[in-house]
Amino acid sequence: MRRARLACVLLTATALAACTNTAEPPRPSATTGTRAPAGPSAAGIGDPYYPDDGNGGYDVTAYEVKIGYDPPSKHLEGDTTVTATATDELARFNLDLTGLTVSAVDIDGKQARFSREGEHELVINPDTPIAKGATFRTRVRYAGEPQLNKDGTLGPNGWQIAKSGGAFAAGEPHSASTWYPVNDHPLDKATFRLSAQVPDDWSVISNGHEEAPRSANGLTTYTWVEPNRVATYLTTIGIDKWTFERSTLADGTPVVSAYAPGAEDKKPIEAHLPEVLAFLSDKFGPYPQSAAGGIFVNESISFSLETQTRPTYAKWANLDVIVHEQAHQWFGDSVSLERWSDICLNECFASYAQWLWAEAKNGTDLDARYRAVVDKSKDAFWNRKLVDMGPGNEFTAVYDKGQLALHALRRQIGDDKFATLLKQWISTHRDGNATWPEFEAMAAQVAGQDLTRFLDAWFHQASKPADEFLYPGSLRK
Repeated sequence: MRRARLACVLLTATALAACTNTAEPPRPSATTGTRAPAGPSAAGIGDPYYPDDGNGGYDVTAYEVKIGYDPPSKHLEGDTTVTATATDELARFNLDLTGLTVSAVDIDGKQARFSREGEHELVINPDTPIAKGATFRTRVRYAGEPQLNKDGTLGPNGWQIAKSGGAFAAGEPHSASTWYPVNDHPLDKATFRLSAQVPDDWSVISNGHEEAPRSANGLTTYTWVEPNRVATYLTTIGIDKWTFERSTLADGTPVVSAYAPGAEDKKPIEAHLPEVLAFLSDKFGPYPQSAAGGIFVNESISFSLETQTRPTYAKWANLDVIVHEQAHQWFGDSVSLERWSDICLNECFASYAQWLWAEAKNGTDLDARYRAVVDKSKDAFWNRKLVDMGPGNEFTAVYDKGQLALHALRRQIGDDKFATLLKQWISTHRDGNATWPEFEAMAAQVAGQDLTRFLDAWFHQASKPADEFLYPGSLRK
C-alpha cells in the first residue's frame, strides 16, 4: 500500500517526483501457511492488534463468490461458497460479513441455523457438529447495499462508489467482508473465484485470470479466477465502464489493465509495467503471481493498494507508486504476514524497492540520499517503531524510516548478501505466511554475523540508532 498523504512527506524528504495529493497469535508453517486453530468457534483469529478479525476453528481453502450488482440502485445479490477444513470439532463457527442481510446458509447442501453478532459476525450453527479434519462447504446467500467502512486507519475502505456510478472494493486491513462472507485475516489465505453479473453497459475487473464473459437478457457475467492463495484484503472487484488493455509478459503471463472513465491518462505510466516487473524479478526472484496488470480508478482515495495480481491505483498514482505496489506482489502478497504488527515485512520492502528503482534507473546515489534524510530528520521521525509499533500505528514509519533501515542493513551485510537475503526470503516462504523473527533469523544466517543489536536498534526501538548502526559500511563518516 502507498498512502497519499504520507507519500507527499516521503517525496519531499527523498527528492522524488512531485506528489499531487496531499501476545503473538497461533503460528502457521513457514512454507505452507497452514495454521494452528485460534480455537473452535473463536470470533477472532488471534491477532492482538485486531482481536475481532478473522475466526478460529477452520482453515479456508477456496472462495467461490457469485454476485449480481445493479449500479443505479447500488443493490447487490450475493451467493458465496466457502470451502474449508475444520481444525477442531465445530458445533458453531463464524464468518465475517458486514452490513448485508443473509437469507440462507447451507453446509454441504443442508440448511443451517445462523444469527448475527456485533458489527460483522455471521454465526453459523450446523445441525450436526463438523468433525475435526473434515472438509466442508458453507454456502451463504445474502443481499443489500454494501457499505463503506469508515474506520480504517488509512481512510475509508472496503466497498466504495465511483464517480461514474460504478463501484470498487479496496482497503487494508479490511475490505472483503463488506461484500462477501470471509475469514477476514491474511493468516488464512485461500484461492479465489469471482463471477459477477452486471448490466451490459458495465464491466468487471478482479484478480487473476479472466474467463470469457457470458451475456443474456441484457446482463453480462464476468468471471475471474486467482489460482494462487490470496489474503482476503487483497481480493478486489471493480465495476465500471472500463477501458481494458491486454497483453502478455515475456514468459507468457497474462496482463490485463483496466482504466475507469477519466483515468485513461494513466496508460503511459502503466506502459512501464513489463520493465518494472523485469526489474523486480531480477531483485526478488521470478514473478510469483498468476497474472499481472493494474486497476486505475478515477478517485482521489487516500491510498493505492497491492490487490493481488492487479494493484488498485488512486488518481494521484505515478510511476513510483507502480514500483511500490508491484513490489508487494512479492512482499505482502506472495509472502504474507501472520500478524499486523509485522507490517514492515510488506511496506518496508516495497518502499525500499522505490529506492532500488531510483538507483538503477535514475543513477541516484542512495548513500547520499540516505545521509540527506538522516541529516534533516527530527526526533518525531525517529521516535516510531518499525516492528510491533502498536495498533493504529502500522502505516507510518514503515514507509520512510523503513527505507533507511533496509539501506543500513544492506550496507551492514554487503550488497551480495543483501541480494541473496531478498531472494531467499521470497523463495522460502512463497505462497505462505511468515513473521519478523523469521526474517531476523534468516538475515543473520545469510550475513554470517550476529545482527541482534543492529536489528534491535533499527526495528524494535523508537529512537535514532547509535552511530555504529546508523553509519555501517560505506555510510560510515
